Amino acid sequence: MTQKVVVVGAGVVGAACAFHAASAGMDVTVVDRGPVGGGTTSRGEGNVLLSDKEPGPELDLARLSRALWDEAAGELGPDTLEFEPKGGLVVASTAEGLAELRAFAARQEAAGVRAEPVDRVHDLEPHLAPGVPGGVLYPQDAQVQPVLAAAALLRAAVRHGARFRNGEVAAGVTGPDGRITGVRTAAGGVLPADAVVNAAGTWGGEVGRRLGAPVEVLPRRGFVLVTEPLPPMVRHKVYSADYVANVASSDAGLETSCVVEGTRGGTVLIGASRERVGFDTTMNPAVVARLAAQACRLFPFLRDVHLIRAYRGFRPYCPDHLPVVGPDPRVPGVFHACGHEGAGIGLAPGTGALVTAHLLGRPWRGADPAAHTGLLPDRFLTSKGASE
Repeated sequence: MTQKVVVVGAGVVGAACAFHAASAGMDVTVVDRGPVGGGTTSRGEGNVLLSDKEPGPELDLARLSRALWDEAAGELGPDTLEFEPKGGLVVASTAEGLAELRAFAARQEAAGVRAEPVDRVHDLEPHLAPGVPGGVLYPQDAQVQPVLAAAALLRAAVRHGARFRNGEVAAGVTGPDGRITGVRTAAGGVLPADAVVNAAGTWGGEVGRRLGAPVEVLPRRGFVLVTEPLPPMVRHKVYSADYVANVASSDAGLETSCVVEGTRGGTVLIGASRERVGFDTTMNPAVVARLAAQACRLFPFLRDVHLIRAYRGFRPYCPDHLPVVGPDPRVPGVFHACGHEGAGIGLAPGTGALVTAHLLGRPWRGADPAAHTGLLPDRFLTSKGASE
């Protein structure tokens, strides 16, 4: 009998889960209270990065995802995703910082990442500020347009028989053995399911609670600035070496590091900020000014460029800064696919394939559950078997 799967969340991670599960022949329904890609996905830059990840579980998932983004671009068409394999350039501002960056890159290279030390950074990015001592080029880094990518993956899932429904999940429905049998929607209906995938992004903690399997997924607010359209001025994704440390930090206060990249439409995206302020969406002009100043120091030409908008959203993170992907042992049939922080777009295809592999009980499209045990939700459970 065909396995019935309900995916909660129509962001890029939920769309990838639906795409892979439907491709594997499952009966898939995606449910979201808003439009496709309307939550955290629409607030991101579209990063598909290996360059910012330490060797370990997240980098393993990122390498799988990078290969699957290539597959998706081939299957769906690169233009449907605005897929750009343009590479990333990480630069240091001091000789000491450059030594640390290259030591980090050497560890990544040992884990299978292509990393190329660069002394003449202006040969790659002519508009960089003078005096940058060097950097590391990551040819595998890429970019997609996040909402287009989510929509393309979900359309492909629908072609494989999946359905998309608007609505909010109110609760999980379980049988006498404690196994999930479906979800109850806020409208009062029940969607039957053999498995439910929690791909609710920033709201993954709340959805997990409603399913009887809470996980600690917390919001971290971030801003992105957008310039007026320009001729091509920034060739790669360029960011300062301190970005990696800021991503891994657990500090509650505001942290910013310079990230600059062009888009196909000619605009330049500027980030990145991170701060723990709960679900506060207030615009903060001081953050905008700080990000703009950092970008102008890295690329002086930006001083004469207009910003046309600034947007903000939440990066859903777990306390150990790793996503939670896999079956929850407390409620059989519940699977988590959330907590990716600012890396959800890049990690989406690997997450979808890994969830599908868990659903099938065997490897799927290069995703082997036995190789990704560090992402399982049981790492958060107490000795009593509950996560608060």
